[in-house]
Amino acid sequence: MSTILNVIWFVLAGLWLAIGYFLTGLLFCIFIVTIPFGIANMRLAGYVLWPFGRTVVYDRNAGCFSLLGNVLWLILFGWELALAHLVTGFLQAITIIGIPLAVANWKMIPMALWPMGARVVEKR
Repeated sequence: MSTILNVIWFVLAGLWLAIGYFLTGLLFCIFIVTIPFGIANMRLAGYVLWPFGRTVVYDRNAGCFSLLGNVLWLILFGWELALAHLVTGFLQAITIIGIPLAVANWKMIPMALWPMGARVVEKR
């Protein structure tokens, strides 16, 4: 079932989201100071490409630089990304087929808010 949902997601939303996150990640990798944000965007791109059957886990020992990066991310970029995922999820939930896609969009909100110290793993 997750493969079917992933294919529908990929066609309707995942490809475009992944391209956007990936290009933004490349843009962040131009400057040395913003490379961690670029890596976080690449991680987000991989997650939004194929989200069903995967989950996000946070490393509790990521350190103070991860916390600082998350606070900067939240203030500068994270709240806009989370709001976009929230609104898109509501728009997708209008149709019956869009409800699982809306849930997947809402699952991306925590990682859009706090990407540092997060990694995507397969559900077991």
